[in-house]
Amino acid sequence: MALKGNLRDFSITQLLNLVNLAHKTGLLNLEAPGDTAQVSFREGKLAYARVGAEDNSLAAILHRAHKISNAQHKLLKDRAANMSDKELGLLLINAGYLTQADVLESLQQYFVDVVRRLFTWGEGFFSFEADGRLPEDRILVRMDLENLIIEGSRQLREWEVLQEEIPSLDMALKFTERPGTNIRNVNLSVEEWRVLVHVNPKNTIRQIAHATKMNDLEIRRVVYSLLQAGLVDIVRPGGAPIGASGRMFPTKDQQEQKSLVNRLITRIRSL
Repeated sequence: MALKGNLRDFSITQLLNLVNLAHKTGLLNLEAPGDTAQVSFREGKLAYARVGAEDNSLAAILHRAHKISNAQHKLLKDRAANMSDKELGLLLINAGYLTQADVLESLQQYFVDVVRRLFTWGEGFFSFEADGRLPEDRILVRMDLENLIIEGSRQLREWEVLQEEIPSLDMALKFTERPGTNIRNVNLSVEEWRVLVHVNPKNTIRQIAHATKMNDLEIRRVVYSLLQAGLVDIVRPGGAPIGASGRMFPTKDQQEQKSLVNRLITRIRSL
């Protein structure tokens, strides 16, 4: 009989801890609003993971890990479409294109990345099937769960803080009304620059996340750091907060109109 429950009552981290302590073998099925995932375990260790309809074939995983080029990926998709991952892996290793370590490291990194994404799933349902069959045509790994559980616990606490500060991704961002701010004195990460390029009251945070290919946790982290730096404000989509002027920098001074936005654009062009 499968163990079933609600992710509101039993977090992903708690599920991993249960599997780890009990040395469970089986399949964990997860269903969240608009997405699904499967995670397989063998004797309490991570063996396999996939999320939604994302292409998780070996060729796609090796391509994401930069182990094969765009041309090689296309060639494998065309000519090895009917091969299992195990067959393709052996073919690439025997042909000298990759080593066994290349293949296993790429798979491990991908599976860990999938599990990390699941840490933010606070809504949905799960079921664990102890007799669930592990995928036979896939290459399985054996990864300890302890570090993932510790990371998941930390990420859960961070997620709670970020959700409190940024409760909805359907809000928008605008630059703060601080024309005296000198963007050259602010040290920003590459991710923060990527988000700043899209800052506009017409763009929701969710749209910015999609444009920058960031998940919910990543975009919240970046927006939170920009809020803490005093560079942006959260506003309603399409304009400023109620009672505020619709102009981003309401000033008649021509010098002050050389705003943070203009200096930001100049700075981005100089990168």
